[in-house]
Amino acid sequence: MNKRLIYFFLVVLVAGCKNHGGELIFVEPRETDAFQFPYFLFIPNGVTEKEKTFVIVEPNNSGFADDDLQKHVEKAERTATIDYYLGNYVARKLNCPLVVPVFPRSKTNWKVYTHALDWDVMLQQQPPLQRIDLQLIEMFKHAQTILNDKDISSHDQFLLTGFSASGTFANRFTLLHPAYVRAVAAGGLNGLLMLPEAELEQDTLNYPIGTNDMEKLTGSAFQKDRFLKTPQFYFMGQLDDNDAVPYDDAFSQAEREQIFNLLGEEMQPERWNNCRQLYKASQVNADIRLYEGIGHKHPEEVKEDVVAFFREVGRVTRYIVGVDTINS
Repeated sequence: MNKRLIYFFLVVLVAGCKNHGGELIFVEPRETDAFQFPYFLFIPNGVTEKEKTFVIVEPNNSGFADDDLQKHVEKAERTATIDYYLGNYVARKLNCPLVVPVFPRSKTNWKVYTHALDWDVMLQQQPPLQRIDLQLIEMFKHAQTILNDKDISSHDQFLLTGFSASGTFANRFTLLHPAYVRAVAAGGLNGLLMLPEAELEQDTLNYPIGTNDMEKLTGSAFQKDRFLKTPQFYFMGQLDDNDAVPYDDAFSQAEREQIFNLLGEEMQPERWNNCRQLYKASQVNADIRLYEGIGHKHPEEVKEDVVAFFREVGRVTRYIVGVDTINS
């Protein structure tokens, strides 16, 4: 599905006349840009020009597969503007700009689960789907230039968040590019976290279960030390029964069998507890929680915990020298 011909020119448009509680900018890529799809930039009222701010990034998760890109645009716009969604809620609370990409999820090529950054999408060798993880970084950098034109300066690392498929995207992206992620908060993760290890119990762990083939897949070795230090917040609801592992769009049969054998067929509590213990054993800087009485959702109490987590990261950042140094 090549929509590239649509995007000849950069278009920066304030979306309609809606009052979103801030400025909504829709950006379409030019032929010369390093990203192939549009993105939304939401700037809440109250973003300060007095000191550097963090950009928040929430990958889009349409919740459906469709070959019509416009449907994914519409869902991404809601994600960027409605405070039901984690990124927008945090952006409003912390007065930080928000970037939401518009990556498609094809019904025709349904095994390429872009919104979860799965193995199939990482194998794409041709535009427009080639390396959407790198495209997201380029969208972030492009958004920084728009913010700079508005006299809003931002850190060269961003705050990453997501829920369900986009939560899985956020977790996997953090292992791929820890140099760009100041902190990550994600939930609804199928009881599964990508492990920062190349093997477990003498089983080789390839992407997206582990890091054994990361250099072969991406051309860059896993930056384990940097990942371990990255502040991370992951959560599941105790009543969450939304498990993507049994489905072929999310995992291959070989991946599924390995997950079941090593981490558990039962999503909760077995698989989630095993991932939590493995992150602890690897000394990942992660707060991993289970919320009682909550299903596959993120009510306000959860979102407030995410806000508190990011707020503390921002507070600590003021005392860190060189936070803007990216060595990817």
